[in-house]
Amino acid sequence: MQPLRESAVKTVTTGVTDTVTETTAHANTVQKSIADIARFLQDNFGQKLTAFIAGIEDPKQVGKWSSAQNSPRIDSELRLRAAYQVFQIIELQENCHTARAWMIGMNPQLEDDSPLQAIAEDRHKDVMAAARSYVKGDL
Repeated sequence: MQPLRESAVKTVTTGVTDTVTETTAHANTVQKSIADIARFLQDNFGQKLTAFIAGIEDPKQVGKWSSAQNSPRIDSELRLRAAYQVFQIIELQENCHTARAWMIGMNPQLEDDSPLQAIAEDRHKDVMAAARSYVKGDL
């Protein structure tokens, strides 16, 4: 039996790492309250950008969500959870600063929209595909 070549080993290792990263990001997302997620996004993107992601006009609502004074509508919660999960995938592979830059920067896989803009437009699957490509080193 021949030993695995280095590139094959790297591919296997990267695939396992990608799966662990996605599983961890998913678990983090479902275990967090929406207040915790809103607070995290507010801390990393500010109230105005978090409100934009959620599809609301009043940024002060984000502060109320963060302090658990009230909860967002389901469509806003879906966007916030999607943004948090994708952020986690990038952060777990890179770091917080890279994840933030990736989320707000233009992305060629999203027709040069930022991942946050695409999430605000409910293009969650497109953003997840772009995040997977980034983590794999495809783009």
